[in-house]
Amino acid sequence: MKLSRQIQEIMQQAIDTSEVAGISCLVMQHGKEQLYVHAGYADCAAEKEVKRDSIFRLYSQTKPVTATAVMMLVEEGRLDLLDEARRFLLGFENQHVLENGERKPVRRAVTVMDLLSMSSGLVYPDADEAGQAMAELFEKNENLMDAGQGMDTVSFANAIGACPLAFQPGTAFRYGTSADVLGAIVEVVSGMPYADFLKERIFEPLGMKDTAFYVPEKKKDRLVTCYQRVPGGLEVYPVRHLCVRDATEAPAFASGGAGLMSTVDDYAAFAGMLLQKGEYHGERLLQKRTVEWMTQEQVDTTLWDNLTGFGYGRLMRICTEPGKASVICEKGEYGWDGWLGTYIANLPASDMTILVFQNTRDTGTGRVTRCVRNRIVSALCGVKA
Repeated sequence: MKLSRQIQEIMQQAIDTSEVAGISCLVMQHGKEQLYVHAGYADCAAEKEVKRDSIFRLYSQTKPVTATAVMMLVEEGRLDLLDEARRFLLGFENQHVLENGERKPVRRAVTVMDLLSMSSGLVYPDADEAGQAMAELFEKNENLMDAGQGMDTVSFANAIGACPLAFQPGTAFRYGTSADVLGAIVEVVSGMPYADFLKERIFEPLGMKDTAFYVPEKKKDRLVTCYQRVPGGLEVYPVRHLCVRDATEAPAFASGGAGLMSTVDDYAAFAGMLLQKGEYHGERLLQKRTVEWMTQEQVDTTLWDNLTGFGYGRLMRICTEPGKASVICEKGEYGWDGWLGTYIANLPASDMTILVFQNTRDTGTGRVTRCVRNRIVSALCGVKA
């Protein structure tokens, strides 16, 4: 197929220039596979090629899964979008916000809605005072993990709640630890460990047999080696970021914002469920109106320079102004990416899902992903079933 060869060439160029070590791309449209291409290595030293069943670390591409788990409980009436986080997590009592360098009490409590839209005031480790407080927490838990005593999902969320907020809840957007807190809330409300909830309620119904917060020993040879760019090429990067590590057993902390590992086919099933408004191969996980609500813009903001034209929904980007975007896209498309370069886009008007997976640090939606998806959208948007 001509398109497959073109995508292969784009990917190979990224490998030849050391942008990535290995990369995989799957496109589904009208419920059928339109394209699958891979290139490069899962492990360069061993000359082990990327394969279709290679397992990648999702990092922030975990977040749409967490949003889905939350909305399942909302549909069941067990969780309210205006529920305050402190209803479930004691660490969110008596929160403070940093204003002009001073700690002041919050004017109102952080809600589930705030967490879903990243308007909670919670941040990731960063250079400012709120970010430094969060960095200290992550470092503390990393040290505990080294000693075999890492915090569990709920304990870590309680500790997040004790950190100062960067702004008053609901007044701004800032990317941060909100999804980790939501994972803990799902655990408390459901009465199940967060990892077990995802497995029972999402992964098993969708046939996502290779998606979890760890890779068991028998599948370890399928886990893609992580790399970082250095002058002259790539070198192995030992994953230790945001308290997420390579593990062969279930970790104590199931990070709702960054912890999952998966394959392109597994995540295609999840993306297909969202694209089909909550149903996939006869399994209904969410109602149509719930998915429509999740994939509407909640926060009108420029997320990052490379995401102009997109607003923020519920733990996902939403295209609102295609003419301003830095990729060829369509209004209403949505998705997210991960720190190591995994990427998902659902294009409802074209009934299409694009998945591009790689594991190279500090990538997000990188150049090769934009080039690949521009070629795919140009070729397939408007193609009828």
